This record gives sequence, structure tokens and C-alpha cells, in this order.
Amino acid sequence: MTYVRPRWVPPVTALSSFVELNVRTYVNLRGIPGVYFFSLDASSPVAVAVARAFFHLPYFSAVMSSERVSDTIHYYSHRTHKGAPPAEFQVKFRPIAPIAFAQHGSLEQWLTERYCLYTVVPGKGVYRGDIHHVPWPLQLAELEMKKDTMANSLDIHLPEMPLLLHYSHRQEVLIWPLKHVL
Repeated sequence: MTYVRPRWVPPVTALSSFVELNVRTYVNLRGIPGVYFFSLDASSPVAVAVARAFFHLPYFSAVMSSERVSDTIHYYSHRTHKGAPPAEFQVKFRPIAPIAFAQHGSLEQWLTERYCLYTVVPGKGVYRGDIHHVPWPLQLAELEMKKDTMANSLDIHLPEMPLLLHYSHRQEVLIWPLKHVL
């Protein structure tokens, strides 16, 4: 994540750039498709505090790194958030194809063309944060998994099946304040 900030505030590199990792699912509420996050780990304690307070998202502090060596990204996350279930993620991945955009009606389009996030505020209901982005520039990717306890830490047991992997070098996203929807 880079240049994360409110639109009217200039970016401060030490605060607005950090590594992030999420466990999410795809939802549809009243005909509006979006994403719901089970967890978001971030290397910035400030980002974690702000996202938890203002967006009511399940952010957790983590020691994280993302480093490019030639065409391969070495990615590591170790959750350190007090009271959170322990979780770790360590992989190497790299793009293996040229940039392409998801075809209309494809699974890739269904997965990437989501324009809101949902969150639940205990005692207050469901909130939606609308987002905007252009279509994702996707590249097929390959992965070397070293460790992944992210979903298991949330008692989510993923089925054994082939992975569908895409890489995107950069995507600009705008998000609006949360609205109560249910």
C-alpha cells in the first residue's frame, strides 16, 4: 500500500506506505457485490489504528516485508497484534505472463471488479464503503508457498484445490466514508 491518506492530505511516506495482507470473501448485499474482510494484517500500527477506528475493519499489526529480487517478490507476514490469533504467511511469487485485463463474464472479472467493501459494526449493523478503481492490470503468476496459517488462524479451512494466481504491480483505489446499509 502506498500513498494511503485522505484525499485532502499530502502523503507522508513513513505513515502512508506499508505492507498489507488480507483474508476475505466475496459477498452480495441487496444486489451490490463487494468484499468482506475476515482479517487485514498491516505493517503500520498507525494504519491499523485508523482503519479499526474509522472503517471498523479487522486490521491487525504485523511484522511484514515485501521485497523484489529480480522478477520475484519475497513476501513475509507475522501477526503481532495483542490478543489476535497468531498467523504467518511466507511466499515467493512472480508474474509469468504479460498484462491482460479480465474478459467480460470471466471469473477474473468477478473476482476483481468489486466496488465496495462491507463491514459489520457490533450493535449497529452492516456498513458499506464504496470504492473506485479502473480494471485491474493482471498477470498470471506462479507461487512458492513456504508457510500460510492466515485462514486457519480464523478457523477457516480452505479446500485442497489448484490455486488461481494473478499479480498486479499497481492499482490506485479511492474509498469513500462508510454508509449504514442494514
